[in-house]
Amino acid sequence: MANYNGKELSLSNSALIAGISLLIMVLTTPFAEFSIFPKLIDYENPTITAENIINNKYLFSTAIFLILLTLIADITASWALYFLLKPVNKSLSLLTAWFRLIYTAMYFSAMYNLLSILSVINSLENIKHTRIEQINDSILLYFKAFRVEGSFGLIFFGIYLILLGYLVYKATYIPKAFGIILIVAGLSWVVDNLSIFFFPNLNTQFLFFLTMGELAFMLWLLIKGSRLKNLELYNK
Repeated sequence: MANYNGKELSLSNSALIAGISLLIMVLTTPFAEFSIFPKLIDYENPTITAENIINNKYLFSTAIFLILLTLIADITASWALYFLLKPVNKSLSLLTAWFRLIYTAMYFSAMYNLLSILSVINSLENIKHTRIEQINDSILLYFKAFRVEGSFGLIFFGIYLILLGYLVYKATYIPKAFGIILIVAGLSWVVDNLSIFFFPNLNTQFLFFLTMGELAFMLWLLIKGSRLKNLELYNK
């Protein structure tokens, strides 16, 4: 086993960066998802949805940039957690990081639907010939597409959490309980988002709290993980 040569992130710095990245997500995503979007979106009424977004364009734009910050934090977290769990299994840690990056790329793609809504709103003066009903329908359609594409990406996020949980469980320097919590959270994300495609009428709201396992891990990363010692854990 080779000594850590100082050219890569230490375990403590990896944990701290990952913890801060996850904390940023906690501060950004809930505000967009649970505060802004519910005020603007009426899934049953395209007219109300369009009027809400048009009259609150800057609020809608704020939600978009909060999601953008979340995705940037996702990339940073996947990078830091790769180094944190590299001593356990370098190849599997790399694969795990790729699953989070794939999810992030898919969510970036889904976010283009939100940008399309802004494009429609900003072009209203140039599409006066288009029936207002068509414009309203297209705005709601873009948002629903964002939801469907985002849900598909979250299946990959669930797989990522399962792999992450396995690595955490195998790590000798992280409590095994967090590995179990992450695996349960990953399975919950997979089931919850697969149900949207195969069992749309199935009520999976009870899984919401189980999907929050990464938040418990975030607290450990910030409080305990940031004090980890390398102890020659890195393999070349």
